[in-house]
Amino acid sequence: MMKTRKQMKRLGRMSLKKHYVIFVAACLIAAFLASEFTSSLNFSTAQNYEETYDQVQSDLNGDGTYSIKTKVDSIGWADVIRIIVEDNMQAGKEMSQEIRQNAIEDSENGNPMFGRTRGVLSNIVNQVSSGSIIVTAAAAIGSITGSDNLGILILIIIGALGLFIFWFLIQNTFPVVIRRVFLEGMIYDRVTTQRFVFLLRVKKWLKASWIMFVKYVYYSLWCLTLVGIVVKHYSYFLVPYIVAENPDMTARQAITLSRKMMKGHKWQCFVFELSFLGWEVLGALTMGIFNILYTNPYQMASFTRYYAELRAEAIEKGIPGSELLYDTYLYEKAESYVIAAKYPDVIKVMEQPEDTVEKLTGWRGFLARNFGVLLLRREQERAYERHQADYVRVHSMIDDVQREAYPVRLYPIPEEERRKFVQSLNYMRHYSVWSLITIFLSMSVFGWLWEVGMHLVSYGEFVNRGALHGPWLPIYGTGAVLILTVLNRFRKNPALEFGTTIVLCGFLEYMTSLVMEVATGGTKWWDYSGYFLNLNGRICAEGLLVFGIGGLAIVYVIAPMIDDLVNRFNERKVMVICTVLMVFFLADAVYSQIHPNTGKGVTDIEEARRTDPAHQVSGKQIQA
Repeated sequence: MMKTRKQMKRLGRMSLKKHYVIFVAACLIAAFLASEFTSSLNFSTAQNYEETYDQVQSDLNGDGTYSIKTKVDSIGWADVIRIIVEDNMQAGKEMSQEIRQNAIEDSENGNPMFGRTRGVLSNIVNQVSSGSIIVTAAAAIGSITGSDNLGILILIIIGALGLFIFWFLIQNTFPVVIRRVFLEGMIYDRVTTQRFVFLLRVKKWLKASWIMFVKYVYYSLWCLTLVGIVVKHYSYFLVPYIVAENPDMTARQAITLSRKMMKGHKWQCFVFELSFLGWEVLGALTMGIFNILYTNPYQMASFTRYYAELRAEAIEKGIPGSELLYDTYLYEKAESYVIAAKYPDVIKVMEQPEDTVEKLTGWRGFLARNFGVLLLRREQERAYERHQADYVRVHSMIDDVQREAYPVRLYPIPEEERRKFVQSLNYMRHYSVWSLITIFLSMSVFGWLWEVGMHLVSYGEFVNRGALHGPWLPIYGTGAVLILTVLNRFRKNPALEFGTTIVLCGFLEYMTSLVMEVATGGTKWWDYSGYFLNLNGRICAEGLLVFGIGGLAIVYVIAPMIDDLVNRFNERKVMVICTVLMVFFLADAVYSQIHPNTGKGVTDIEEARRTDPAHQVSGKQIQA
């Protein structure tokens, strides 16, 4: 017997309570993508483009050129596009340049943190906010075609095609994505963000997009009739749920099955929707905020339960097409013997006892557990490394075995194996002191090569970058070692590793800049003033972003590869080579404290900025 609305709502609230964060996030993303729940974002104020457009039109001179007579703050790239589309390329170009120049002047006179004169990020912000990227594209196409009109037309076509592709692949398909998340959240305790790419893993994203597109076309045609607007809304109501369960069917099969399953339930579904009216009113009174935080995920969770009831009824009645709803483990947990048959490798790792390295005591155990550092590589440590490699390979499926998450190996369509290359590198390994020294020296040399190369490309001259005289920039090596040791406990979560890497490297770079400036009597070794989102010129957003990406590469790829290379050589030879190189490095560091490497291309920052027409100092100025 089908559950009542009250029962389905209660079950929906239970699911929401277990998965509140990911459910709210899914609905919020759908709202931002304009896929669903868009009315919940009405509290954000929109710019009155019509008023701005009228003002812009009044600023067009009789010769088609443009002069600003109003507050530039009220004019944006949308107005530039309108002027260009009206076949006035020169006016659009002048307007974008004026907007760009005003933004730069405002940044120089305002908060220095929001600089707009230097750096890649500043250039991107200026290009987008002023609309000059549109003007450049239109002019480029016009120069190729030999006609500004044809260039504008092609630009419009490309823009329209881009919008359609975005709608087809993202907005049109995301309802399927979030319903998959809600379906897995019905009976399982864990639903991770990886489930948002479920369709990619089973290689059915395009197929799901096509099914939803056909459903949209059918409904649009039915909307030409007054009756079809309401009736077909409920006839096709279950299509995204059906596709979320089985994206490997034709569009006709999904639509037909939804229509048959909803037969006799359209009024019931309408009343169910109506029962949330009070919550919608409360959301309206809070300008959509309550809808975002509660009503939207609550309603979606409840209707997911409603779909489960209609699905069970369809299978019981033997409705044609119901045999395509074969994802049994969305609605019931697998028996232990079924799990055991599909996950023998995972179970083997789970049943293997922890290696004795975890039982190390004293300062050796402290270093191993908290910083991932091993002073020696005995057989016990090597056994632990092998166990850690197995754990990294299967840890994402441990929840499946424990029946806390959806068992991906039991899905009828096999999912792709995840991160084979990265897993094979065993990024959860411990590093010996000699491996860390090798990584430090390697990344320091890489940093020097990077800085020298960037300066050579930008200015056409070779400059020995850095405060030291040797071919190394130790801030790069220090950052790499700190990421591997201080952030050791965050490696299991790449997103958390990325965020903490940015914080750690930002702190390291800021303090290094401050200490070096104080120690050398006020000499600046790098300056990010003018970069968008900089802090006192010592750190900037785009630099921290590079650090975050580079940190992930070091943790998951570069450092494990260097460690593997070190382990291939005789340990005594590695110790000798590392010791000799560190002696040279320390000697250079001591000498450079008395006679630091300064001069052209190193500490003449103001001169470099004055002689650079674009006011762009390429790369990060000297690393300590």
